[in-house]
Amino acid sequence: MKFQLSLLAFVLFFIASCNNKGEENQTTQDTTATNPVIDIPAFNVDTTYQFIQTQVDFGPRVPGTKAQKLCAAWLQNKLIQYCDTVFRQDAMVKAGDGKLLPCINLVGVIHPAAKHRILLISHWDSRPWADQDTKDKDKPILSADDCASGVGMLLEIARLLQQKAIPDDLGVDIFFTDVEDYGKTEWGDESYALGTQYWAAHPHVSGYKADFGILVDMVGARGARFPLEGFSKQFAPTVQQKVWQAANSAGYSSFFVYDDGGFITDDHVFVNKIAGIPTIDIINLQQTTQTSFAAHWHTHNDNMSIIDKETLKAVGTTLLYVIYQ
Repeated sequence: MKFQLSLLAFVLFFIASCNNKGEENQTTQDTTATNPVIDIPAFNVDTTYQFIQTQVDFGPRVPGTKAQKLCAAWLQNKLIQYCDTVFRQDAMVKAGDGKLLPCINLVGVIHPAAKHRILLISHWDSRPWADQDTKDKDKPILSADDCASGVGMLLEIARLLQQKAIPDDLGVDIFFTDVEDYGKTEWGDESYALGTQYWAAHPHVSGYKADFGILVDMVGARGARFPLEGFSKQFAPTVQQKVWQAANSAGYSSFFVYDDGGFITDDHVFVNKIAGIPTIDIINLQQTTQTSFAAHWHTHNDNMSIIDKETLKAVGTTLLYVIYQ
């Protein structure tokens, strides 16, 4: 009797399984039909790497130096090459130590008439001090990862948007902000992101608005890890989820992890608070260091040796997914 009941149960289970398989297959086919593969251009890591190298070759791009002027001119020319319109803001900003610093903000605009806009941001200045290093702490760093990687990535995206057009009703603004890293904890949070604070109060276009913004900061290092940054989650949770889902679709969920990353005072905070544009931060945060930043952060090890093409590809491709969606 026990055997017969078991046999009957097995037969019923087998029939149900066959039916369920058919339903599952049908569901999978329907999902595939309603979510087609996104057609995006291939993110070129070699071009991006060269853009980073060129910035580093100028030397530390510290406000008030020759390298700042030369690199600003090069960046402006690249944006003119790839964008429809380019805005340059020259201003003097007051640092936490009371010094007045020359600030050069650059904004490359694609489809200036479009009402729907995406704002992409990276700072392009180098930190004047290697305060996290054990030697030469008072000397500036090359900032290959902490600025140049994001700038190089956004230049490559601008180049690709020129080659494979986006719809006319969508605009992209590429904002290279200056004097982000001339700050110290003892001077307060507002001693950072001085160029962004200036731009947010004096936008390149009066009344400027974007649907959302994405800041990329330290996005080129080997072993990078991008958790859910706290202020991004607070001000723009929908945008954050959109980007992390795009990374998943692009096959880079190992980089974009769903862990809480803590609250980081960065350019996006002031874009949210002053400009009112929901903006997130894609930033490399680590679990194994005391600072939560990568080991090369604010040291002389932030040079080309730590730049990794696979990391560049992961973030760059994710941004393209977001744009072309």
